[in-house]
Amino acid sequence: MPKTSAKKKAKPAVADLSTAEATVQTMLSHGISTVYALPGVHNDHLFDAFHGAADHLAVVHTRHEQGAAYMALGAALATNKPQAYAVVPGPGLLNSGAALLTAYGMNAPVLGLIGQIPADRIGKGLGYLHEIRDQAGIIKRLVDNYAHIGGPAEAPAKTAKMIQSITVGRPGPAVLECAIDVWGKRGKVAAAPAPIPPRPPTIDETKVRTAAKLLGTAKRILIVAGGGAQGASPEVTQLSELLQAPVLAYRRGRGVLDGRSPFSVTLPLGRELWAEADAVLAVGTRLLAPLTEWGIDKKLQIVQVDADKTEPGRLHKPKVALIGDAAPVLRALIAALEKTNTRRAARLPEMQERQAKMRQRLQKIAPQLAFVEAIRAELPEDGIWVDEVTQMGFAARLALPVYKPRTFLSPGYQDNLGWGFATALGAQHARPDVPVVSINGDGGFMYTANELATAVRHKIPLTAIVFADGYFGNVRRIQEEHYGNRLIAVDLANPDFVKFAESFGATGRRARGPEELRTALRESFARREPTLIEVPVGTFPSPWEFIHMPKARGR
Repeated sequence: MPKTSAKKKAKPAVADLSTAEATVQTMLSHGISTVYALPGVHNDHLFDAFHGAADHLAVVHTRHEQGAAYMALGAALATNKPQAYAVVPGPGLLNSGAALLTAYGMNAPVLGLIGQIPADRIGKGLGYLHEIRDQAGIIKRLVDNYAHIGGPAEAPAKTAKMIQSITVGRPGPAVLECAIDVWGKRGKVAAAPAPIPPRPPTIDETKVRTAAKLLGTAKRILIVAGGGAQGASPEVTQLSELLQAPVLAYRRGRGVLDGRSPFSVTLPLGRELWAEADAVLAVGTRLLAPLTEWGIDKKLQIVQVDADKTEPGRLHKPKVALIGDAAPVLRALIAALEKTNTRRAARLPEMQERQAKMRQRLQKIAPQLAFVEAIRAELPEDGIWVDEVTQMGFAARLALPVYKPRTFLSPGYQDNLGWGFATALGAQHARPDVPVVSINGDGGFMYTANELATAVRHKIPLTAIVFADGYFGNVRRIQEEHYGNRLIAVDLANPDFVKFAESFGATGRRARGPEELRTALRESFARREPTLIEVPVGTFPSPWEFIHMPKARGR
């Protein structure tokens, strides 16, 4: 009787697919079901693959590559899920570059699909349409991870790897690049690899115990929350109560602790508390402003929590560095504190009094605060505020109560003028269940104002507010105060913003004060349609004394 042969391993299923089809199938299997995009000849086969997947994939086409990339950024920030955009090479890539750079600075999970010239002509300098010298090198300076797809067989693995790369560890953008003559190339393709579940975090328990001992015996602790703390709101809230520690968040960390809590502080009160603290717990933040502007001395001990092992020590070596995703690391720290934490006097009365005094100080920017309060009164608790580089934005960073994580989107250290409107469109498209409000100055709004056409075409019910003073207001103030009032390149020629909105088919309104703005917002949130509200304003008082402040400790 012949021997039974060993059972052969089943071969993976294969299909005849184009490179573009294999890429799209992998994106879908990894949860990406929307692409913000602008078509062009280099990506014709890719867009044909988008069309073939229309039952499962939404394509939101914009009027400019900048708009497509910013929409993907806004969607990623609002959902904390990977989001994709697609543009042609050369000018298309460069037009989207500001959004990629901002995604890198904000650790946002954005995937760029970028075309290329024919594969055999890359790097030869022949002057092919949209050719750019060393496109791959440019991309690699803007993102964390990059891959070039050379054919259909390698598309699934490379696409899966790039999607995984933008969500594992410290998140950040990635780009897949593919040549014009490769997107449509067909071949046998194995089934898309399944998403790899995240590995359980490896937490250094010895360092956790050291950190718990340090914090447990400290007398006055300050928690500083950055963008990396957005997924750890319950843990930060528990630690704040356990340690009787105020939580400082300026922009990226807003909403980690409910802004109604007296323990939730922004820059000016945070600086006072930094000066008094004997220990700081920094969660998902570089601590750039405190360390470089407010100062440090030997009496202040820092525990730093960060997903990136290279981050702690860039500016100042912390006493303890805990590496990993904030939520599990903080849960381990909370458990360890059960054995080491000192019982402290309740600081609630103190923080209530200090908050009241700070509100009085902030009355120096009362005109801005009146508008901030009006918007907060109408925006639901889970509504999303998208910041801009404008006087109203600066005021909101100081005084807007933010109630929940991922409901205050601010552009990180790039702080790039004009990011807001298109980013807010992406946030609203990805979160149709909540109102999103976009705060703009008349200068920044015009960067992507053309995307009103996108809002109307795709029925995105974003409410945008344009505070119009006719100037690049911040630049004008600097020239007045520091350059002898020698004004140059600061005055603006604006359209009638109400008529501008209406010309696209959007709703246009004008509000001449906080109460009229409240009414306009209430109506807009009820109607749920693309809306632009123009608010004519004069010169606002300067917020800078509350933002850039002198040293509080050390030399």
